[in-house]
This record gives sequence, C-alpha cells and structure tokens, in this order.
Amino acid sequence: MKPVSLQDALYSQGFGTRRQCLGLVQDGQVLVNGQPAAEAGQPLATAGLVLTVAGQTWPYHAPAYLMLHKPAGVECSQKPSLWPSVYSLLPAPLRQRPQKGAVSGVQAVGRLDQDTTGLLLLTDDGHFIHRMNSPRHQVPKVYEVTTCDSLTEAAIAQLLQGVVLDDDPQPVRAAACERVDAHHLRLTLTQGKYHQVKRMLAAVGNRVEALHRSAVGGLCLPQDLLPGQWRWLGPDELARIEG
Repeated sequence: MKPVSLQDALYSQGFGTRRQCLGLVQDGQVLVNGQPAAEAGQPLATAGLVLTVAGQTWPYHAPAYLMLHKPAGVECSQKPSLWPSVYSLLPAPLRQRPQKGAVSGVQAVGRLDQDTTGLLLLTDDGHFIHRMNSPRHQVPKVYEVTTCDSLTEAAIAQLLQGVVLDDDPQPVRAAACERVDAHHLRLTLTQGKYHQVKRMLAAVGNRVEALHRSAVGGLCLPQDLLPGQWRWLGPDELARIEG
C-alpha cells in the first residue's frame, strides 16, 4: 500500500481534523510503533502500523470492520429517540472517522431493535454495507428466539413454508428453523424486513419474548465478547461473513 503521512494517518483514523492531528504530533502525544513521532509529515507504511495517541494504542485500519455485542436498551441510530445510541459504546475515533458523505464514523450494517441483543457489524466501507444489505446476496442471519407460547411442529412447518406479512403479499420464509426446546427457536433468515422475526412469529400465533442474533453468515458471536463490548474483525472473520 502507498505510504501516508502521519498527519493523514491520524486524520483517517478519526483523531480529529488535520489541524488537530498536527497539534497532537507537535505536543508529543503520538507514538509510531512504540517510538516517538518525528514529525507530522513523515511517511508511514500502513501495513502493521500501530499508533499510540495520548496513551491510547490504535492499530491502523483502513477501512474499519468491527463486531459489537449489542446489549438491550440501545438504538442502532445516530439520532436516537428514546434510548441511548449504540454508537455511544464506541470510542471517539470510530465515531469521527472522516467520510465522503455527510455522516461520519462507522455505520451499523443493518439494525437491531433496542430490545434485541447480539451480533452487530459496523464499518465505514459503503460497498460492504450495500453487499450485506442487498437481497441478492442473501447473507444468512441466525436468531435465538424465546417465545411466549410453546412451539409446535405445525408452526415450524409454517415458518419454513412461508407466512404473509401485512406489507407484502409474497410469503416470507425462514431459511432454517430449529426447535431447540419448547420456548427456544433458532431461526435463520436471509431477508431484513422491519421487525421481521416478531411479525413472523405473530403470523403463526406466537409472540417473541426475547430476541438475540447469534450469527451473520459464517461468523458467530464469540462467547468472550460481553454485551457492550466490541473488537476488530480479522480477514478470516470477514471471509466467513461473506461465505
């Protein structure tokens, strides 16, 4: 990859305006791979680059891909209405990464309702967001559904065959449907309609008590990633997402 200046590297990672990034270097608050930065214009190879800014270690990522274990009680919105924003769980640089559009920072790939927990992907790669959200690609998403009433074999068969929602005459089908126990359903969907899981269960005469997304594509939510925590995605994890 083409070398970039330290100032541009800091700017691209969300550490402020170019002027603010210059000030960080001049104030001696930046280390490059553990060594004090010489000057803001020094060229840097970005492969394996690790910046330390005001004591915060920051591996260089361009673009950024990350996973977050979304807890209940946060909205997947930059301008939440009733609940805190899921973006408040991220450090400032991820929220401030510069973008070509009007909105800056990483963006959620799809949304989870405020009461839904589990795997949420975020990135500043617009092409990746488009691919993941496109109906053509049919990326499977696995949900652990806790139901109000006991699950029947007839309801599972109906979910696999397809149910009609009130906004679309075409039946919506589950890609897979496993009855884990009487009130636990593992549901795999390749679409992303509004409140889809809740509406599909309502269509078969049941109600969702709790909803958790456990996997996207071939990527499962790690057990050691606690609610509210995030981490970078590696190349192998990205490959598993897109199959």
